[in-house]
Amino acid sequence: MKTSSLFFFLGGVVVLIILLIIVLMYWKIWKPAGIKSFISESKRHAASTDFFSGDLRTIFYFDFRTLKRATKNFHPDNLLGKGGFGPVYKGKLKDGRMVAVKRLSHDKSQQGESEFLAEVRLITSIQHKNLVRLLGCCSDGSQRLLVYEFMKNGSLDHIIYGKKVYLNWETRFQIILGVARGLQYLHEDSHLRIVHRDIKASNILLDDKFHPRIGDFGLARFFPEDEAYLSTTFAGTLGYTAPEYAIRGELSEKADIYSFGVLVLEIVSCRKNTDLTLPSEMQYLPEYVSNF
Repeated sequence: MKTSSLFFFLGGVVVLIILLIIVLMYWKIWKPAGIKSFISESKRHAASTDFFSGDLRTIFYFDFRTLKRATKNFHPDNLLGKGGFGPVYKGKLKDGRMVAVKRLSHDKSQQGESEFLAEVRLITSIQHKNLVRLLGCCSDGSQRLLVYEFMKNGSLDHIIYGKKVYLNWETRFQIILGVARGLQYLHEDSHLRIVHRDIKASNILLDDKFHPRIGDFGLARFFPEDEAYLSTTFAGTLGYTAPEYAIRGELSEKADIYSFGVLVLEIVSCRKNTDLTLPSEMQYLPEYVSNF
């Protein structure tokens, strides 16, 4: 009797092991698409949660279809502007929130998901009232998108170069002071030492009360505290660029300060820093002002 019981027990164990092997093989090779999708999404969510864990702000991972629907399939009527790394569209989420969606250009979108998330983490690690806030991102296949808070009054260039809105001197001073505070945070107060490299009117966004926020950190550089400057390839916008950076590639906070000075002249004069329609002595604003 004991021998018979042992035989049945061992037989049951063998059958159970065989069944487990079959189930595992089926799971690995013929896993149902729905389960695959669920696991893939869970892993990605877990990775994102771990990636943005800590004291940094929480970032939301948007689905591409959600952003496509919010921007009405990236309709031209919703185009807010075009930066160096791609167009920015106005979008409206299902909960009614307005957002600005930057769809990265093809070259920029070729970076892998890990590199893209690393860049997003750097952006989310800096927080200040005069910096545009990143709400979330999307990495779906070859699509790379960044979702920012929506700034009701758009970019500063549309206002100071246009004729529809007049800025009184108090508002102009408020904008100048806000940009200066944002730069001070990037250069001195942030836990990272950051040079924006592209301070210009089109990268200054205004909220409903004309408070300024610095945006577009696509060219920003982070470097150690003990280095006076970095030798690097030029990137930025001509007309706003410090001579030592444009000519010798010596990048430091001074590059942003020079760009800020040009921006201040534009805000005060309500004209572009370079205007070839003017007489030759007035075409380049910093040079023209230096004669006074």
